[in-house]
Amino acid sequence: MLKRKENNNSKSRKGQLIIVGSFLILLGISVVGGKYLYNYLLDRAEDIKIEEFYEIQETIDDETIVDETPTKEKQEETKQDNTNYIAVIKIPKIGLEKGLCEKGSYCNNVNRNIQILKESTYPDIANGNFILAGHSGTGRVSYFRNLNKLSQDDEVSIFYQGKEYKYKVVNMYDIEKTGTANIIRNKEKTTLTLITRRHNTNKQIVVICELVETV
Repeated sequence: MLKRKENNNSKSRKGQLIIVGSFLILLGISVVGGKYLYNYLLDRAEDIKIEEFYEIQETIDDETIVDETPTKEKQEETKQDNTNYIAVIKIPKIGLEKGLCEKGSYCNNVNRNIQILKESTYPDIANGNFILAGHSGTGRVSYFRNLNKLSQDDEVSIFYQGKEYKYKVVNMYDIEKTGTANIIRNKEKTTLTLITRRHNTNKQIVVICELVETV
């Protein structure tokens, strides 16, 4: 009789373990599936925003007058929707195509997006320097994770104000991560500078690109 009870208890424990194990497996599948769905929806939303950006760019021509004066109306508009893209960066070699937000906007932050640094001039400024910073690593916002794979003469494009600004990589170098970046460039050239941390080090990669064509 005692042996039968022990067998029953053993079967009961096994049954409980199977139930718990099945629950944990289902929970894991749900978490992974939920994360996949969440990332898919974010990627799709990003694609839509980039498509909308390109559609707007097609309506801009050389005679469009851009008023950069920060009026009250424009400030209110920025507060209401400060995630609209003003530019898109495209680097074919590393499969990157990402929208960029205006300086001072909520999404112009390295923890959310590729950031336009405050010291930047925009691509349409002759001999200016458009400076972008992004995370490396494995996180979702690590948009510059493959920046180290670039090499001299690789192409980078910035789409801005109805034009495509085509650059080529002319220099890459590492600096210590100190909070400031020493940018070595030809100040008689219109340039694009890309900055990210070299993964798992205290170094930063600086990529200098020079404008070769505007279309």
